[in-house]
Amino acid sequence: MTTPTETPASLIIPFDNAYARLPESCFAKLAPTPVQTPGLIRFNTELATELRISFDDATDSDIAAIFSGNRLPTQADPLAMAYCGHQFGQLNPQLGDGRAILLGDLVDVHGQRRDIQLKGSGRTPFSRGGDGRSPLGPALREYILCEAMHALGVPTTRALAVVSSGEPVLRERAEPGAVFTRVAASHIRVGTFQYFALRQDSEALQALADHVLERHYPTIDRTADDRYLQLFSAICQRQAQLIAQWLQLGFIHGVMNTDNMTVSGETIDYGPCAFMDAFSAGKVFSSIDQGGRYAYQNQSAIGQWNLARLAEAMLTLFPGDEDESVAAATTVLKDFADVHGQAWQQAMGQKLGFGRVEAGDLQRISALLELLEQGGLDYTLFFRRLCKVTQPEQDRSDLLALLTLPDCRNSAAMERNLHEWLDEWQQQLRQREPDPTVVQSRMLAANPAIIPRNHRVAEAIAAAEAGDYSVFENLLAALAQPYAELPQFAAYQEPPQPEQRVHRTFCGT
Repeated sequence: MTTPTETPASLIIPFDNAYARLPESCFAKLAPTPVQTPGLIRFNTELATELRISFDDATDSDIAAIFSGNRLPTQADPLAMAYCGHQFGQLNPQLGDGRAILLGDLVDVHGQRRDIQLKGSGRTPFSRGGDGRSPLGPALREYILCEAMHALGVPTTRALAVVSSGEPVLRERAEPGAVFTRVAASHIRVGTFQYFALRQDSEALQALADHVLERHYPTIDRTADDRYLQLFSAICQRQAQLIAQWLQLGFIHGVMNTDNMTVSGETIDYGPCAFMDAFSAGKVFSSIDQGGRYAYQNQSAIGQWNLARLAEAMLTLFPGDEDESVAAATTVLKDFADVHGQAWQQAMGQKLGFGRVEAGDLQRISALLELLEQGGLDYTLFFRRLCKVTQPEQDRSDLLALLTLPDCRNSAAMERNLHEWLDEWQQQLRQREPDPTVVQSRMLAANPAIIPRNHRVAEAIAAAEAGDYSVFENLLAALAQPYAELPQFAAYQEPPQPEQRVHRTFCGT
């Protein structure tokens, strides 16, 4: 296989590469492995402009060559990042980028530093016997999911490009290969800190913490004695708020290992993730989550568990002796539950039209979720249609029609209990929210009409594997405005028919 060539002047990426200036133990420097016949599937021109990438004179072939790893941008400093992590609760002492290469980082038009990483770019010293490649399906899946999450307003990594490799990838079967280009505030994970703590590499650990402070938390005083404790607290707050956003949208990450949790507070690693159709608190989609560790209802507790592992890794950076450090970290971890609970209640309150959380709202939300689970009601559709029945005189038939969907377990008692809940909720709205137009606007902004439903994602991938990318493109167009109800995308609001249901999702690694 040939080595990458230098990129043509028709495409310029203004790399700065701050991460490459950290201690050498943080990474292994190497170039991506070129692919056979790269072909551009999609290039996110809007994001490229935000990243200050100059591409006006670049052809599709130029772009495909660069984002497959066949050509290196002039200022790139490619490397594979080192990290470890707890996978399903078990520590793996060395993971790292086994099929990814960080081309470099840059400063975007907003003054924010961003990473550009190729996934499926070949073997690295961290591959552990893997082939370093990615099938087409997981690459398209990540493109769809992360762009959908961005449109939904959730902090997330982004998709810059996806390129076909022209080479088969062997998993359960031979599949077409692809390289996915991911953009992130950074790819620094809980597991990155764990890697250096495990090796007692205090120099790299402190250099990493200083880099994270400067890059993600610049408002923290870097001369303060407790700056690393403040950093830990800030990371915990972002994760608490992020997971609250996942829950209010019905999102299940599926593989919340510590190497899949960023310290920037972005959603990362869209492997076996999924959005629920019918609500179920214990729902699991991931084929590798046999025990339900990462079920929908467990995500906040797992987030806190992961952050406890981060506290252990950062403990030597905290002020005071070991006992004082442990006590301080424990206090921060206890606060996580309060921050998360408040963020979740506020998000769910907005879904119900309330401007603020008041006494009784938690019980009201819990009662509704219990009704949704008892009836097997579609989570996204229920809340969207709820926006249209905020007043007693409004027709409830469209909402009640959800009881006739195939997944629903309708009964006279279920319908009666739902009417009782609706009556009490409408009464609360009248008492607390005097302007019904404000209520509806608030609800429409909190309850998407369209999510990346599993059967639609599967449909797009299957068509693409057969050579038809139009289904993929149409889905992306529908997901770009998830809070709008546009006639041409009405079909994307509908839940799957019984034969379309997706019960299991896969990582693709």
